[in-house]
Amino acid sequence: MIHYTNFVMAGSLDEAYELNKKKSSVICGGFCWLRLQNRTIQTLIDLSGLGLEKIEETKEQFEIGCMATLRSLETHEGLNRWAGGAFADSVRHIVGTQFRNCATVGGSIYGRFGFSDVLTLFLALDAQVKLYKAGVMPLRDFLDRKEDGDILVSVLVRKGQARISYESMRNEAVDFPVLTAAVCERGDKTTVSIGARPARAAAVTVENGYFAENVADRKAAAEKLIESLLFGTNMRASAQYRKYLAGVLLMRCLDRIDRERSLERKGGNETWN
Repeated sequence: MIHYTNFVMAGSLDEAYELNKKKSSVICGGFCWLRLQNRTIQTLIDLSGLGLEKIEETKEQFEIGCMATLRSLETHEGLNRWAGGAFADSVRHIVGTQFRNCATVGGSIYGRFGFSDVLTLFLALDAQVKLYKAGVMPLRDFLDRKEDGDILVSVLVRKGQARISYESMRNEAVDFPVLTAAVCERGDKTTVSIGARPARAAAVTVENGYFAENVADRKAAAEKLIESLLFGTNMRASAQYRKYLAGVLLMRCLDRIDRERSLERKGGNETWN
């Protein structure tokens, strides 16, 4: 349980930034994971009045506000049509609909949680984040950045032709994932992201030819890529099992992309649900 002395509904990002400079202040986001902690907070800052819950689409990109909910990722038609349903796939097993109606994209990304399905997918998409003071930077750089009181305003996802797939493994339907995997094939590059290792997700980018069409060669390439990642043990799974599972989920992602490519050659369309 958390305890806080002051609750402030921020009237602007500038006000929120000034308040958040103090180490005793915390931005509450969707207040889903934060409330489960055992800590005392001087000032709790709410951004929900700043219109940051929108998902805006242009010809070049999607801009997903920090207060957009995980449920909005699940149901947004434009996002899921472009990504072949990958956004819906990445959040559908997170607790339940009521929870996803509260949990925010900003909270999931800023928290840098090792178990984050959302972080795994955004890394594969080579997403960028927009910070109030530091501006726009790659998500990969943001994850290595020390917390300095800056505010995550939105997440930017570049559009363009891409084939995207997402897979996860859970011991129970709504439990934390044992492992997550996402693949994005775009242009002449393919990015693989593996999360819940149980450390936070890590991404590797390779040339498209790295994964051969021949299944046996593709499996060998997947195993080689997995060797470059580290896996750990916790109450949900051992490092050895996670390493094996990474190969299985990666192959599922690659097979799904291969099926999508085959449909495109035949002129068919795969719908998302």
